[in-house]
Amino acid sequence: MAKYSEQFKLMVVKEYQAGHFGYITLARKHGMADSTPIKRWVKLYEKFGMEGLRKKLHRRNYSVQFKLDVLSFMKRTGFSEMETALHFGITNSPMIASWKKAFNEGGAEALGNPKGRPPMSEKKNETNKTEMTQEQRLERENELLRLEVEYLKKLRAFQMDPESYLEKHKQRYHSSSKKRTD
Repeated sequence: MAKYSEQFKLMVVKEYQAGHFGYITLARKHGMADSTPIKRWVKLYEKFGMEGLRKKLHRRNYSVQFKLDVLSFMKRTGFSEMETALHFGITNSPMIASWKKAFNEGGAEALGNPKGRPPMSEKKNETNKTEMTQEQRLERENELLRLEVEYLKKLRAFQMDPESYLEKHKQRYHSSSKKRTD
């Protein structure tokens, strides 16, 4: 996947907004294989301004519950990944597709697995860890079952009355997405 500079993204968005070119024509003009990134840049720019086009230096960690809420919302409303991302203030909409894939392949537990290589300090500690005891495995299983029950409760509440559920939880998502502007 190609990486594009903020200046390039802004230039392409401005060209599109000027109304002289469509998405496909702009993609061809700039030698891009697909117009999808341009569509995403335009929507991000319209929603978040220049901040939506910036490369993120710090990865944002989302809780498993937040990921489940996002996936549930997308399934119930029929919104696309881009529309869902904009609704929840997520600037990286393809990340939702990876959450969906992980959930479909491994359930809620897979959403809690960190991506990428672990830091070296954690890697050294792995060799010193002993195998989990039966009690630890049971505690882990109980925790996963608690998470699943909590998810199902929230899903049921959302299915019964989506508008009031979203209104009740909207403040939490908006406040958490605005706090991290570092």
